[in-house]
Amino acid sequence: MLLTNKIALITGGAGLNGLGFATARQMAAHGARVVIVDLASAEPARAAALLGEGHLGLVASVTDKAAVDRAISLTLEKFDRIDILVNNAGITQPRKTVDITNADYDAVLDVSLRGTLLCSQAVIPAMERQGSGSIICISSVSAQRGGGILGGPHYSAAKAGVLGLARAMAREFGKAGIRVNCITPGLIGTDIIKGKLDEAQKASIAETIPMGRLGRPEEIAGACVFLGSDLSSYCTGVTLDVNGGMLIH
Repeated sequence: MLLTNKIALITGGAGLNGLGFATARQMAAHGARVVIVDLASAEPARAAALLGEGHLGLVASVTDKAAVDRAISLTLEKFDRIDILVNNAGITQPRKTVDITNADYDAVLDVSLRGTLLCSQAVIPAMERQGSGSIICISSVSAQRGGGILGGPHYSAAKAGVLGLARAMAREFGKAGIRVNCITPGLIGTDIIKGKLDEAQKASIAETIPMGRLGRPEEIAGACVFLGSDLSSYCTGVTLDVNGGMLIH
């Protein structure tokens, strides 16, 4: 198993059809003890229980520094270390540029970008003490191609910000043994597209993808397992495209 005895904390991981929970499940299967952090309404403790014994679910909004710090402290109290952080929490909105309100901008940027910063800030001191750690940031193909299928320009901006933040952290903390990498998913069949695309629309989009289909959550999870494991021990500052060829560059 690739993650035996590692402690992995995943934000936004309680949605059972989401990227975060798929990652939690695969990491647990590879021997990690997993901490799922999510909003109370998502029931992270229930999601953690579905993984089996020895895992933990904690309530926190990634936009709330005090709540994030508390979740990290509780994790360290229980497990004494954090080896992997997956900055997965994010939201999207289908807006045109001129329709983006201040509230829209704040909501999307706060969760995806500020949340990535706050969670990374909270785990880095523990990783520095350990002399090792892997931070995995979930960005999006929309950050690279200038817009996605569902998200507005503010979503693309937030996810592009994640790329820049991760690269800067990779430079800053490489000598401390902390690796920071990004994954840029294409269109994945999760709850985020539920009710927003019908089967005909999905089929039309799939025709534009070289692999001829939408991605599956477990395919992003596999990339997270790779970046969290020693298989990627010399990878930092990497942007790993997992998009079926939607963007080839």
